[in-house]
Formats: sequence, C-alpha cells, structure tokens
Amino acid sequence: MAAPAAGPVFWRRLLGLLPGRPGLAALLGRLSDRLGRSRERRRRRSPWLLLAPLLSPTVPQVTSPPCCLCPEGVHRFQWIRNLVPEFGVSSSHVRVLSSPAEFFELMKGQIKIAKRRVVMASLYLGTGPLEQELVDCLESSLEKSLQAKFPSDLKVSILLDFTRGSRGRKNSRTMLLPLLQRFPEHVRVSLFHTPNLRGLLRLLIPERFNETIGLQHIKVYLFDNNVILSGANLSDSYFTNRQDRYVFLQDCAEIADFFTELVDAVGDVSLQLQGDDTVEVVDGMVHPYKGDRAAYCRAANKRVMDVIHSARTRQQMLHAQTFHSDSLLSQEEAAAAGDRRPAPDTWIYPLIQMKPFEIQIDEIVTETLLTEAERGAKVFLTTGYFNLTQAYMDLVLGTRAEYQILLASPEVNGFFGAKGVAGAIPAAYVHIERQFYSEVCSLGQQDRVQLQEYWRRGWTFHAKGLWLYLAGSSLPCLTLIGSPNFGYRSVHRDLEAQIAIVTESRALQQQLHQVG
Repeated sequence: MAAPAAGPVFWRRLLGLLPGRPGLAALLGRLSDRLGRSRERRRRRSPWLLLAPLLSPTVPQVTSPPCCLCPEGVHRFQWIRNLVPEFGVSSSHVRVLSSPAEFFELMKGQIKIAKRRVVMASLYLGTGPLEQELVDCLESSLEKSLQAKFPSDLKVSILLDFTRGSRGRKNSRTMLLPLLQRFPEHVRVSLFHTPNLRGLLRLLIPERFNETIGLQHIKVYLFDNNVILSGANLSDSYFTNRQDRYVFLQDCAEIADFFTELVDAVGDVSLQLQGDDTVEVVDGMVHPYKGDRAAYCRAANKRVMDVIHSARTRQQMLHAQTFHSDSLLSQEEAAAAGDRRPAPDTWIYPLIQMKPFEIQIDEIVTETLLTEAERGAKVFLTTGYFNLTQAYMDLVLGTRAEYQILLASPEVNGFFGAKGVAGAIPAAYVHIERQFYSEVCSLGQQDRVQLQEYWRRGWTFHAKGLWLYLAGSSLPCLTLIGSPNFGYRSVHRDLEAQIAIVTESRALQQQLHQVG
C-alpha cells in the first residue's frame, strides 16, 4: 500500500525504505497485555461500529466566555483547556528534531549550559559509554555551579522506573550513585514503583517480567526553561539508531514549570534513591507496595491533580494579565512589565494518563479527537508497538476520517532476535496486526484505513504519535507527541505524558509535515 501524497514527508521518507509489502507486522505489547484485553476481544465487532461517532461522548465544551481582546476561539481544539492548562506560545519557540544523534547532542549541550535546573524523566538510564557521557555532563555542570564566582545552585532531578532501573547488577541506579554521593544536596533520584506490583505477586514474578505490571513511562527532558518532549529513553540505541520523535520547546518558562512540578509530584510518590543504593519513602507518604494500595493511589491522585489544577489557574491568570492588563495594572506597573506578549499562534496542552491513580486525561482527549475527525480529514498514527485499545480500534474502524497507520516491521522491533520469550514478541504483534487488518477488510474499509511497515537496515523503530489534517488541508494543524503507544499498557497500567500541539503557523505545520 502506497502512502498518500498528503502524508508527512517524515512518513514518506520512512515508507520509502519499505520493501513494498502491505503493513502487516508489528506488535502486541506484552503477553500480559493479551490477557488484560481478552475480555474486550470476546465481543465481536459488527456493523454497529459505524455508529461509533454517535455513541461516543461529545466534545467537552469551552466554559470560558468569548472575548474580543484575546485570541479566544481561534481553533476548534480549545475544549482541551477544560481538562488541562493551555500554554499559548509563538511557533518560533518550537523546533522539531529529526534524528537520535540530534536529540543526544542537544541534551548534552543543554545540560552544559543549565544554570538552575535539569529535570529528566525516563523509563530508565542505560549503562553504556554514551549514557556515561550524559552522567559526566551532569557532574561537570554541578561542579561548575558550585565553583562559580556566583554559584547558580543548579538542581538535578531524575525520575525513573524502579523495576526497569534496578534490572541487573549494573543498572540505572549504579550509574547515578556517584552523583548522589558527591552532590547529595543538589541531586534527587526518584524511582517510581507501581502500586499494582505487591505481595505474593511481587515475590513470584521474575525480573523483566515484573515490568509488565506497570511502569513510569514519561519521557521529559528539561533544562532551565527549555523542554524536550519525546518517546525516547536515555539509552544508547535512542542516541544512535532507534527512530523516535522529539520536539524542543525553547524559552517556555510556564511549560517548564509545569513539567518540573509534574515530575516533582510523581517523584514525591516514588521511592528515593540513597547514596548507599537503598531506597526510602518521602516523609508522610504511603509506601507504594507495602502500604494500603487505595490510600496510596488517592494520595498520588491528589498530588498530581493539584499540579494540573494549579497550572490551569495560573495560566488563566496569566492570560488575563497578558490580554486584559489595562484593567488589572496601573500605567506604571504596565510600563514596568513592558509590552504585552504577542498573540500566540501555537498552543500546547499537556495530556497526562495515570490510570492506576484514576487520571485518564490523555485517553479522553485521544478518543475525542478520533471521534471528531470528520469525513475528508486525515489522521496519521504511528506506534512502535501496535496494540491499540479496543476503544481506539473501534473508533478507527467506525469513524469517517482516512487513516494511515505506520508500524514497525518485525525486523525493526526492539525485541527482534531477543532470547527466550521476548524473542516471540514481534510475532505476537504481527498476529494482532493481521487480526486488525482482517477486520478492516471485512468491513470494506481498506481504502480508508491503510497500514504500512517501517523498515530501515540496522535501525529499530520506536516512534509514536498522531497527526491530524483537517478536510481540504495538506498540512497538519495538530499533533500528539510524547510517551504513549496508544496501547493497553499506555492506557491502563503505565504513567504517561504527551503534549498536543495545535498551531496556526504554516512554518510549524510544515515542520511537522516534513520532519514529524
């Protein structure tokens, strides 16, 4: 199946490497995902799927009144701000990265010039020489900040997953211990442990397999007021030959503050790594797997939702000050504050998914976007692990938009060639993909829903995201970029975060179209 001409050049560049076969090979997340979805799969799909848009929830309505002094109602997606803070920015502050090497070099460069904060959230930190380069950059920056004539008091906060970060004798923890030991007042390492892995289950499930129960999967890399959102982990293949997506938000203080607070919140409900490689709970916090599960999840929900609610309030106040400052400030105060910010042409919405804590904002927004995609619109969707939830698959099959879905061929799946059970994972994804495509064909939807495989010699594929092209448009007006894979684990088990980028800027739309 050929990619349509309107597809992003990023996709066409990847699809140009395909051997020409139909896209039938990628993934089913983990074997445990199949078990978790078995109940959903028992119910057979039918022509009732065509009623999906009618049966789905309506779009949340914008509650703020329209205003002639500010760019209210400039785009159709402002309903998202009913759920999360809305950050209006200039498109000149948004840059799309294209390669693992660019991602790696940018991170190192940003660490070297950071003066106030470095915040890094990832599944894990690898143990090779490239990962050591990152650690060395952190050590050098911390050393400089303490020895400077005017110390900058640089703080480093790192959030990883406990099970993945503790795997093996040499692991993420051992990589970071020297920083903790040398700079105990300036470095924090938090290890999230899912509350669902506890008791006898925790004792019986072996290493690696215990990671299927739930993970910290957020990927955010933040340096002072600059932020990288990605699906990439801190590991050598993600710096060299594992294709992912990355967006760099420059000089976006409010967005940086939000993600700093989000990582701090998850860090507070995580285990704290100590200099002797032990872990402790933050004072007053319920233990994630020894304490009461319900009490822990309630506390975690409150901690995270407080961040979201306070950021929404803060952004609403900033909006009022920016576009209505004449009524709020005296002339002297307005002059001291300088000129008002220009009206933004791009809006950033952080979408959080933490189902263990009953937070499912990303799921709500994604389902609504799929529901509202009208006839003539095009949706490009990519995932390294094709294991869509039943709800997402039903919406793809039951709505009117055209879909182009890019998947990993078995050879570029990260588990290809692995030993033991893991080596069978690519074949399991192929099976799920074939089942889905059979349903596409049985409904006569193969012209509207097309699948393609990514293949590139010597590379693996980990990109995930969504691009939305409105009817009649050759450029995307919205993209989702971040950690979710649109699969069962992303929705139900892991901690995830991505951003929705909505833009009126043709230059940024062109970037998203060409690069990703």
